[in-house]
Amino acid sequence: MSLGGIAALVASGGFFVLVLVLAVPILRVRHTIDAATGALRDAADQTTPMLERINSTIDNVNVALSQVHTTLDGVNMQLARIDTITENVSHVSANVANLSTVVSAAAANPLVKVAAFGYGVRKAAANRRAAADEAEVREQIKQSRRKRV
Repeated sequence: MSLGGIAALVASGGFFVLVLVLAVPILRVRHTIDAATGALRDAADQTTPMLERINSTIDNVNVALSQVHTTLDGVNMQLARIDTITENVSHVSANVANLSTVVSAAAANPLVKVAAFGYGVRKAAANRRAAADEAEVREQIKQSRRKRV
């Protein structure tokens, strides 16, 4: 054997030892990778039912939101009706106010005329009484003068 053959033999032996030494950590890494794969499988197995429950919950929320939307549509329709009723009540109250003004004016005008007529009658009667009293006083004064003469 030559020196090159011995060097090749030593190199191949060193490589073999290196492969044996590296085989142990590689086998341990393999076990770690298998454990990680198993953990990922377990997580996937547990996540699938959880995601199904989440999908079911989301479906229930969508149904509830649909019912809320329907209810809000009904409320909006009722509010539109109430707006119409309120507008009609506003018109009716305006008409009643106008009618009240007309009735008040119609009733007040004759009352003013009656009051004015009553005042005029009282004033005329007072003036007549005053004139009659004055005429009587004058007559008495004339009679008292005639008696003196």
